[in-house]
Amino acid sequence: MVSTTLPKSLFAVGIISALLIVPGCTQPVGDGNTISGSDLNKIEEDNKAKENYLVIDVRSPEEYNAGHVKHAINIPLDKLESRLSEIDSYKQKNIVTVCNTGKKSDKAQELLQKKGFEHVQNAAGVKDFAYTTMTKAKSVLGPQFAQLVKQGNATIIDFRDEKDYQQGHMKGALHATPDTVLTMLDQIPKDKPVLTYCYSGNRSFAGAHKLAEQGYDVTNAIDGTKEYAHYELVK
Repeated sequence: MVSTTLPKSLFAVGIISALLIVPGCTQPVGDGNTISGSDLNKIEEDNKAKENYLVIDVRSPEEYNAGHVKHAINIPLDKLESRLSEIDSYKQKNIVTVCNTGKKSDKAQELLQKKGFEHVQNAAGVKDFAYTTMTKAKSVLGPQFAQLVKQGNATIIDFRDEKDYQQGHMKGALHATPDTVLTMLDQIPKDKPVLTYCYSGNRSFAGAHKLAEQGYDVTNAIDGTKEYAHYELVK
């Protein structure tokens, strides 16, 4: 009879391979300490790949608001240490730091590594590489997005499917798709901030980017309703 039991060595290889494809555990692209602008560009353009990375722009809010890499959140270098609790869940996940020239982001990388963040890479600066993923649509993590919603002074737009919107959405939220949002500008005041969300942050980012190009102050949740369980939804 032929044995169907795998040798222990092959079993171990299989377990390791399975772990490497779990979201957030993906082996980082690059040499371990740095990542090229080209590689970061590819990651941010890939809706699945970007789920495995948190990109932190450590420039000032003014520089960030003027244009930044797609999906990057903003934590200025001088605020980073005091705001580490916001990203504590990323200690074993892939983090990329970015700034203008790589100098501030290098200091941010060093700080994060000292604080126990295991997979931190420094990216080519936005002045050193022509990122094609630059945007003025801001991004925040789920808890920060929920706090912005609670402030009650923004226009909220839900980019999920209509049926899910009808089953429950953030209070007062409009419904749109990336294709229809620009037909709804009469419902979206320019003198108020705009908050966008969907399932995973991808569809809503597409809408947020279009609104930002029209001059809106728009912030997108990179943690969608499938990723952050504490959003308050009503019918």
